[in-house]
Amino acid sequence: MEHSSRLDPPIRVLAKAVRARIRPGRLRDMLHGVPIGHPLHPLLATFTLGSLAGTAVLDLTSVDPRAARVLLTTGLAAALPTAAAGITDWSSLHREQQRVGFVHAVANVTALSLYTTSLLMRLTGRTRTGRTLSFLGLGAASLAGYLGGHLAHRQAAGANHAESVTHLVPTGWHDLCTLRELPHGRPVIRRLGYIDLFVLRLGETVTILADGCSHLAGPLHQGRIAVEDGTPCIICPWHGSVFRLTDGSVVHGPATAPQPCLQTRLSEDGIVQVCV
Repeated sequence: MEHSSRLDPPIRVLAKAVRARIRPGRLRDMLHGVPIGHPLHPLLATFTLGSLAGTAVLDLTSVDPRAARVLLTTGLAAALPTAAAGITDWSSLHREQQRVGFVHAVANVTALSLYTTSLLMRLTGRTRTGRTLSFLGLGAASLAGYLGGHLAHRQAAGANHAESVTHLVPTGWHDLCTLRELPHGRPVIRRLGYIDLFVLRLGETVTILADGCSHLAGPLHQGRIAVEDGTPCIICPWHGSVFRLTDGSVVHGPATAPQPCLQTRLSEDGIVQVCV
């Protein structure tokens, strides 16, 4: 599915529309999950799918039909913020991930249509038809969940792409380069063992972060330096994630995980050293 380009035209249109509608800022950061430091969509999806699946359990028992209606209504109400968070994340993914995510979304829309119709049937007294539609909706939601799992675990959408870099080099202090090799005010890339590092010199101060963006491993050294709330930051060139240079923390998403920030020092003979 991820290798098929047949869905690319509607994907391009929809992704562009989402980015135009939900502009960078507080709302977009909230939908990405920046305030909690983790993607928001999986958390909401767990609650939503749990409520809808719970409806099937109640339908299989002899409990009061009102209990099933309440749980179904809860799941449908939670679906709106869940979808908003999901489509916001989706709009900032690679095309291969967006292809799977698009089908994931179509399956979810199908499931919600079936569940909504099921609720209407129940409210008008056609409980048996409503239960049948709920089971069909659960099938569509299960397919969507499978695709969501593939997207998250196989394609690593939403995973932290920078967390493990410090484990690729022995702990302790390492010589990186001489200070005079580094241009002033322009980020460059330097390699330490198996990892690429973002290196920025400002006078005698050197800031070093992991170069691969925690969102989808974009090359931060190709990004743009900016000032946010009086603090210098780096903007990822791929999807616009913003990190503080002082500690690697996230200012704006789509990244939710902080960028590893390495301690540095300057030796007496002008060698920049980094501690892993």
